[in-house]
Amino acid sequence: MMKAQQLAISIVIAATSALPLVAAAQAPAQVRVRGVIERVDANSMVVKDRSGEVVTLVRPADMSVSEVVPLTMADIKADSFVGAGSMPQPDGTQRAMEIVVFPESARGTGEGFRPWDYLPESTMTNATVSTLSTAPASVPGGQKLLLKYKGGEQTVIVPAGTPVVTFRPGNQDQAALVVPGAKVVITAQEKEGKPTALRMLVGRNGFQPPM
Repeated sequence: MMKAQQLAISIVIAATSALPLVAAAQAPAQVRVRGVIERVDANSMVVKDRSGEVVTLVRPADMSVSEVVPLTMADIKADSFVGAGSMPQPDGTQRAMEIVVFPESARGTGEGFRPWDYLPESTMTNATVSTLSTAPASVPGGQKLLLKYKGGEQTVIVPAGTPVVTFRPGNQDQAALVVPGAKVVITAQEKEGKPTALRMLVGRNGFQPPM
């Protein structure tokens, strides 16, 4: 489904609930837009989504901006709190497509295991690294992470070359970050009938957030 349609449908669902009290409490769904900024000004952005669709978004003054910064596999430590975007494997493990090492101030964010909208069947595990060891011989140069969260755990295999990143506040540096050509992941929602950016993850100088 097209991003613009998803955003439009989310507000229709909230507005046409059979129970008025439920409708008032039900917020429109949030949609992620992954792509490249084509045009931007103080109040709006035009983003070309990875699907090829071009989406125009309101850019509110209070939009949260985080800069995504590359790390290396060596930055994943025991007791790190990480987010592992992965694909489930036949043996019950998860094969990582990207790892986010959360700043200590963000430890616990979104803790748990859930579906991830990056690809069909992909998953996200936000959890603490309990142990890390060498990956099986079938994944040379990789790491094996045991991630524990409240109520469960996942074994995640991280192949060599998997993107590893962290993030830092970017609101004060928007003039350098939020520019045409920047690669972004934007969480958007219908507000007052218009697709509106709520949060942005952005790479500097063409770096692509792998989320």
